[in-house]
Amino acid sequence: MNATWRKSSYSGGVDDDLCVELAPFPSAVAVRDSKNPHLGHLTLSPRHFTHLLTGIKHHDAQP
Repeated sequence: MNATWRKSSYSGGVDDDLCVELAPFPSAVAVRDSKNPHLGHLTLSPRHFTHLLTGIKHHDAQP
């Protein structure tokens, strides 16, 4: 997969353990760990990616 990866703006500096990169495609969004890109990536449809983000945001809003 030839992708242009973009690091999340929510990822911190070089010592941040929670680094995520995204690569958009016309019919999918790829997600990978920027600290371990050699481990592969997860490819989601735009609908499933939106569902994932909604779930993450909902979880972050809970105490």
